[in-house]
Amino acid sequence: MQAVIMAGGRGTRLGPYTALFPKPLAPLGDEMPVLELLLRQLKSAGVTEVILAVNHLHHLLRAFFGQGESLGLTIRYSLEDKPLGTAGPLAAVVQDLDESFFVANGDLLTTLDFSEMRLIHADMGADVTVGSHKREVKIDFGLLETDGGNWLQSYTEKPTYSHLVSMGLYVMRRDAVAPHLDVGRYLDIPDLLRTMTSGGKRIYCHAPECFWLDIGRPDDYRQAQEIFASSRSTFLKETI
Repeated sequence: MQAVIMAGGRGTRLGPYTALFPKPLAPLGDEMPVLELLLRQLKSAGVTEVILAVNHLHHLLRAFFGQGESLGLTIRYSLEDKPLGTAGPLAAVVQDLDESFFVANGDLLTTLDFSEMRLIHADMGADVTVGSHKREVKIDFGLLETDGGNWLQSYTEKPTYSHLVSMGLYVMRRDAVAPHLDVGRYLDIPDLLRTMTSGGKRIYCHAPECFWLDIGRPDDYRQAQEIFASSRSTFLKETI
């Protein structure tokens, strides 16, 4: 199986770290970048070939991962000459992909079972399966709901709402996605999935019990380092 990893972003929220290296090379502990962990997890799930969509400081990614020899993977690179969003880079490589393939952000930290996600995608007959995580949002104020005349209808003190959020991890069916892609056109995955849904395609949200963290902000990055240091085997398991 193949995977396309979006590794071209500038990671501005994680500055000043990303002035020196691309965000996927942000180290977890002393020796392992977050992207290396993701690659090891994908390999354990049966992925043999990875395409890295790169831009910002791409030469450092090439120097670190090479052609994937040290990880037992085949890695190749698709260079963007301008930002293309989180789905746009797929257009340049989709013709080379298998019928189903993973797409992932290069900076996610998760214990999700990639093998299970791939099987569920096939079992559900989905065109795209979205790795999803339940996230609770607490409102720290009394929430007022009013009618059109601004008369109070309900008053809820500090409510908590539960939502499914995207983890930045997908399994996609090539023939369902390809018609919506144009080489060189900027496209984000939310726009791609909205277009596919309005066209009758089947998008399944896979929401297992697992740990997930987006390391986009400095506080999240520090938390990721602490969690990985104390629970390394939870993330790597048999891929160590």
